[in-house]
Amino acid sequence: MSEISREVLLEGLSALTGITLKSRTELQEGSTAVELTVENVLPVVFKMVFKSVRTSSSKCSRGKESYTRPWGWYRFTLKVLDKYPDGNTWLGPDGWRSEWPVSFHGTSIEGAKGITETHYKAGPRDTYGRGIYSTPDISIAERYAMSKKFTSKNGKTYKVIMQNRINPEKRIITEEIDYWLIPVPEETSPEMEKEIVETSIRPYGILIKEV
Repeated sequence: MSEISREVLLEGLSALTGITLKSRTELQEGSTAVELTVENVLPVVFKMVFKSVRTSSSKCSRGKESYTRPWGWYRFTLKVLDKYPDGNTWLGPDGWRSEWPVSFHGTSIEGAKGITETHYKAGPRDTYGRGIYSTPDISIAERYAMSKKFTSKNGKTYKVIMQNRINPEKRIITEEIDYWLIPVPEETSPEMEKEIVETSIRPYGILIKEV
């Protein structure tokens, strides 16, 4: 792993957890991933993966639907196996037939922490109705992430995107190309909103990129 990738990963982890990680040696030379348990700060184990830039097509498929792979981003893979009561079929561990499609959601660093610690919350944007918006095209999510970028303690600026799996049976495909909506009606109780969201859209990665 390069000096640049270690620095970005440590900066991202520090921003997500509030813990200042000063030593780059915490990420071993030559490794592409490391797991860190951040107890009492963010109840998640991160596997840090560096996604390099590719010149070939970034199109891929999950759940028999295409999406744009996040080449050029650094991904913190959330530990989500066995997190939900209906098992892991949404991730497709036994093959593509059972998995949900991939979607992206541009957010802020605070938004990423909140989504990771709890779940998605319906936002104020209501062009096609109240709910959670996401897209299979990372370039669309990146436009929203640009308006919510954050500056780290070393003065560098980053943008943040959540990578999700989305339940195709509960998703609305809007009139706008590659805009997907998980509808959450007005006056939905917090308990019902949590149930709707957790059975409809599940984050499994946090993507960061230096601006």
